[in-house]
Amino acid sequence: MELGQLNMLEALDLSWNRLTGKIPQELTRQTFLEKLNLSQNLLVGRIPRGQQFNTFENDSYGGNLGLCGPPLSKQCRTSDPSHVPQPLESNEEDDSYFASGFTWESVVIGYSCGLVVGTVMWSLMFKARKPKWVVEFLEGVFPKKTRRAQNRRLRRRT
Repeated sequence: MELGQLNMLEALDLSWNRLTGKIPQELTRQTFLEKLNLSQNLLVGRIPRGQQFNTFENDSYGGNLGLCGPPLSKQCRTSDPSHVPQPLESNEEDDSYFASGFTWESVVIGYSCGLVVGTVMWSLMFKARKPKWVVEFLEGVFPKKTRRAQNRRLRRRT
């Protein structure tokens, strides 16, 4: 099915898909299209005009350095109408998503791995009897005086 045949389409978000080439003229036939987002792709050429396309703002096309014409402030060349600027080729992998910092996926993976390793280590430690350092640590956290007082209270109740 072609995009031009989707005559009841109200919103179309194709942002961040690395789309290349020109915006298809068939999209201008969409009479119900209220929202369009083609931002952050590699689209080039003149932005089509007509019907709903006349209502879309600059934000719909942001990040496509090869696009020109209204509503963008970048004017298309009139000397050679067949010329379509080509996107710059890059051999480098676009790592900006991962270089931007921790993503929720990496945090979930880290916590999951830590939980599994911690659970395995904890169970192994207690299968091999009480490790001395754990007992000493817990005695430091919960002093004997406190435990003795709690034991006395428990004995009185029974």
